[in-house]
Amino acid sequence: MIEEEIKRLAKEKDAVILAHNYTRPEVQDIADFVGDSLELSRIAAKLDSKIIVFCGVHFMAETAYILSPNRTVLLPDFFAGCPMADMINKEQLLKLKSAHPKAKVVCYVNSSAAVKAESDICCTSANAVDIVNRFKDEEVIFIPDKYLGSYVSKVTEKSLILWEGYCPIHASMKPEDILRLKKAHPEAKIVVHPECPPEVIDLADAVRSTSGMLRFVKESDAEEFIIGTEVGIIHRMKKENPDKKFYPVRENSICINMKKITLEKILMALEKNEPQVKVPEDIRIRALKGIELMIR
Repeated sequence: MIEEEIKRLAKEKDAVILAHNYTRPEVQDIADFVGDSLELSRIAAKLDSKIIVFCGVHFMAETAYILSPNRTVLLPDFFAGCPMADMINKEQLLKLKSAHPKAKVVCYVNSSAAVKAESDICCTSANAVDIVNRFKDEEVIFIPDKYLGSYVSKVTEKSLILWEGYCPIHASMKPEDILRLKKAHPEAKIVVHPECPPEVIDLADAVRSTSGMLRFVKESDAEEFIIGTEVGIIHRMKKENPDKKFYPVRENSICINMKKITLEKILMALEKNEPQVKVPEDIRIRALKGIELMIR
């Protein structure tokens, strides 16, 4: 079986397999660790394995390399990208900074290494509110997700300078999707990701990162949940809560890039020791500061 061969080869090559909550069920099942961006970043920073096989998208593998440049970082599909991360580049950020020279830049981890290098601190959806709260009276640029930024601005009561980026998966969710499901399942708790539009967030019982969603459904007394994020997380929710029921806000909320990672590609990456993800050293050093602050 391919799963046995992956495990054998990973052990032989001293490789650890990390998988994001949005990857395919069989990829999550083969991984040594499954989590969100912040969890996997923390794990990557502490690992001593020679090889990191990152089952996610490109910016995640870049982050792992920035934290662990002495290790080989493999991304089983080199073209597994992130549309949101592609919505801002270094030149656009520099232009924004020049328009607001005194502003601090809080950079969502869903961004390229080059953009992180021009930022003051990184954040994930799990800790964005805490990080923005650190800047008391300072002007803050929040990039690239306007919806996460809008949510953070509302929670912190702080006016942020937002970039017009977004996640196509979360941005496509509509209030009517939730209202339709709530009518069919009136006892269900509504849990959505902060990358969703404000009108969707306003209907939620809880707004959480993917790791926060997992904790919420596990700790809740409710038996049914309406889940507003990429459908891949429901596999883990069902595994950890077999007696509970989950309804995705949209059945077609599928990140094609996350699903590019397959067992066959993981095996091939281990066999060939590629594709490798690297970051130029000057960019890595500058991006490292903001990532380390995020992790701390």
